[in-house]
Amino acid sequence: MEAQVARLEFREAMARVCAPVNIVTTDGPAGRGGFTATAMCSVSDDPPTLLVCMNERSAQTGMFLANQRFCVNVLTQSHMHLAGKFAGAIRDMAERYSAARWQTMPSGMPALLDAIVSFDCEIGAVNKVGTHNVMFGRVVDIRHGSDEAALLYVGRNYMQPSALGSFGG
Repeated sequence: MEAQVARLEFREAMARVCAPVNIVTTDGPAGRGGFTATAMCSVSDDPPTLLVCMNERSAQTGMFLANQRFCVNVLTQSHMHLAGKFAGAIRDMAERYSAARWQTMPSGMPALLDAIVSFDCEIGAVNKVGTHNVMFGRVVDIRHGSDEAALLYVGRNYMQPSALGSFGG
């Protein structure tokens, strides 16, 4: 059996990987929630499916799993303040939501009005991997929004695409 990579070494390596910043929202019988995530990617286009990773210890885990739906909102560089709020800088959910303008998708999920794109999803499966739940979402609706540049996360900082050339150099 090969030696396993240390947790800290893996975290440091992943800090060098650039990812778009998203706010993942839910609403339904279990309540309204939302968190900032960079662990989101497409899985398949037939059927359209994406995945989002959520820490199992999050107080919102039960809410997302009970609602069985979520919406991934891809952020623009002008949403940096919002990313921080949904990452936990603000605990009160009503205060998080009041910091932006939202519209309700046909499913009832909150979509950020000026997101680059919003993916309305039904949870098709959830797999626990280590400390996280990997939620696989079947995309049932898409709302296109802003043409602004994406907000990125790399080196444990939010960045605008124009600033990437200076990272690590």
